[in-house]
Amino acid sequence: MKTTALALQHLLAMYAGAILVPLIVGGALGLTSEQLTYLVAIDILMCGVATILQVVRNRFFGIGLPVVLGCTFTAVGPMIAIGGQYGISAIYGSILVSGLFVILISRFFGKLVRFFPPVVTGTVVTIIGITLIPVAINNMGGGQGADDFGSAVNLALSFGTLLFIILLYRFTKGFMRSIAILIGILGGTLIATLFGRVDFSAVSESGFFHMVEPFYFGTPSFHWSAILTMILVAMVSLVESTGVYFALSEMTDKKLDEKDLASGYRAEGIAILFGGVFNAFPYTAFSQNVGLMHMTGVKSRRVILVMGGMLIGLGFIPKIAAFTTIIPTAVLGGAMIAMFGMVISQGIKMLSRVMSESHENSMIVACSVGMGLGVTVVPELFAKLPESVQILTSNGIVAGSLTAIVLNIVFHMLPKRKTKEVHLLHEKSA
Repeated sequence: MKTTALALQHLLAMYAGAILVPLIVGGALGLTSEQLTYLVAIDILMCGVATILQVVRNRFFGIGLPVVLGCTFTAVGPMIAIGGQYGISAIYGSILVSGLFVILISRFFGKLVRFFPPVVTGTVVTIIGITLIPVAINNMGGGQGADDFGSAVNLALSFGTLLFIILLYRFTKGFMRSIAILIGILGGTLIATLFGRVDFSAVSESGFFHMVEPFYFGTPSFHWSAILTMILVAMVSLVESTGVYFALSEMTDKKLDEKDLASGYRAEGIAILFGGVFNAFPYTAFSQNVGLMHMTGVKSRRVILVMGGMLIGLGFIPKIAAFTTIIPTAVLGGAMIAMFGMVISQGIKMLSRVMSESHENSMIVACSVGMGLGVTVVPELFAKLPESVQILTSNGIVAGSLTAIVLNIVFHMLPKRKTKEVHLLHEKSA
């Protein structure tokens, strides 16, 4: 009973993050309520599968730590951009390839991490957060193209939800604070129901059980720019997961070696691959559950296994998933400001540690964020370049990320090589 209660606590802590991604992406792509219900249900199920892949350790995959995997917010902006440009089939084509890519490089990623120091990952996370804010603002008004966009009721619901979340953060502690966004969404939906702004038809029309279906949204399609974007997202997610791995290894007194890390990366690659096949999402380690383990002091893999089983069970019940699809767009918008703002603050937090270290880091951040935001706001800047070049320039997140990677090599890696060459020349002349 105690294990079940602890598992339910972990489920609640990650639930808002798990359901928001399909709701945001599905809403942006104009999915029907039936499709959106399936998307939420399959995502909940795949979060459970992905978590179990990590917790159950064997020779090929699984890091064997109490890791909770959920869909990464890093992928939200890129998926909306890919879906808008090439259609939903391209999203799943790019997820499939990125999953295979992660599996293939899992053995060597420990050596590739040096290309993704905090100045790069912090910049990428910041750019992604900034590019998501317009989505949140549109939803606060009631959704782009809505007849009542910016109405007093929509603004009251969105700002009321945001204020409720802020008050929960201010006046609660521990577990209540960790689920503040989930409570805020529930509170906002309840108020919207009193205003008659909630349509329960999606719940009444959905069934109590369904089977998962591979390629539910059709045959995947493959486009180089979409694939490159999702591979970059996967690499950033792996770097984030690496931090979670080491935090948990410290908490559980289990030392990690290269084989352990490779098994963890491989499990994430398999989870991403499954996400592509079953039309879910890319997955990464959730840090909010690490915070919950800190608070409770319980670091049992068994608890996380039970939670994974609960998620799988919920994923087969579309009626529960349908309840999440009735959340009014304005309420979601209010919660999204807090969620996406946290993404930006996480990026800034990562950058604050390295900005003061050198002027070079400041230049990397300045150019990369400027390029990422600039291309997002004015995407037609590179429209007259050859298509092969536009692969790297058509998406602000890709443009900003590549700028950060290249500048990091220029400022922090090339000079070291030159120094070694000069040192060798001095040794030869001596």
